[in-house]
Amino acid sequence: MDRKASFGPIVSDRTRLLLLGSLPGEASLRAARYYAHPQNQFWRLVGSLIRSPDLHAVDYDERLARLEAAGVGLWDVVADATRIGSLDGAIREHRANDLVRLIGRLPALRAIGFNGGTASRIGRKLVGPESIVRLIDLPSSSPAYTIGFETKRQRWLELREFVINDEKTAF
Repeated sequence: MDRKASFGPIVSDRTRLLLLGSLPGEASLRAARYYAHPQNQFWRLVGSLIRSPDLHAVDYDERLARLEAAGVGLWDVVADATRIGSLDGAIREHRANDLVRLIGRLPALRAIGFNGGTASRIGRKLVGPESIVRLIDLPSSSPAYTIGFETKRQRWLELREFVINDEKTAF
């Protein structure tokens, strides 16, 4: 079975909030971009968070530019693993990304949001309980996690205090 690998981190010196998933699903791997499955609610949730409700509808490069302007970074906790399909429960023999090293390179980082239970379980072990940033568990944006969108959205909006909101980020 082939190993599936995560993408590189999308961060900058302005990153205040780092959103961590587990490992890209099949649609994302095929498209070579984060959260490419059309039913994944990530871009709608983050759009609400950064006050950019049309985020899911704009070009991928524009999405990333808006995230950067809002101080939001992306990455995954799993560097590579074997997995049949896209479900986190099928991840086997994973090798973790070096989160501690990345965190050390982000001078403005204030919080990490874990997108789902697998990201939280693996990521919290990597970062450790003495983390200098706030660690926040989020309901998964995956369509496989079937609680309602509005319930997910309310939980994700709890991250607003960590997002840069100024005139330049009003889209």
